[in-house]
Amino acid sequence: MGSRGPKPAPTALKLVRGTRADRVNTDEPVPSPAAREIEPPAWLGDEAVEIWEEYAPDLIRKGVLTAWDVEAFAVTCDAAARRRKAAAALAAEGEVVQLPVFDKNGKQTGHRVTRNPWTVVLGQADRQLQSWAARFGLTPSDRAQLTGGDGRRDPHEDLLTG
Repeated sequence: MGSRGPKPAPTALKLVRGTRADRVNTDEPVPSPAAREIEPPAWLGDEAVEIWEEYAPDLIRKGVLTAWDVEAFAVTCDAAARRRKAAAALAAEGEVVQLPVFDKNGKQTGHRVTRNPWTVVLGQADRQLQSWAARFGLTPSDRAQLTGGDGRRDPHEDLLTG
């Protein structure tokens, strides 16, 4: 029988959340800092790369996104890009569309009203995005559990971000 309960959060996410020290796995394997540069994979589409560039720098800075997580985070970005594309298509075409109906000889005999196929793409992308985004602390419930320390900002951090 498999393990029960929710999947454990990564150590970096626990530390950002302010989890008690006795509940943090200090023996968790982590990639070496020099493992490789953390960049989006070549297969990632342009829209997904834009999402990557929006979120990855902060996740890397917080230690949540590592070299080992590149593919998983790329899947998250890809799902977000597909979701945006499906939502735009639904806004333009509507949720209900008319599709042609053909007889057995291939002659069009009329139309039928049906759900827009983009609703299926949107639903699949939503489910995938919710599942993967939660693993990186990107859902509202995960974000609500994060703590930002004592609320003071390091002015030197602005020099490193950009």
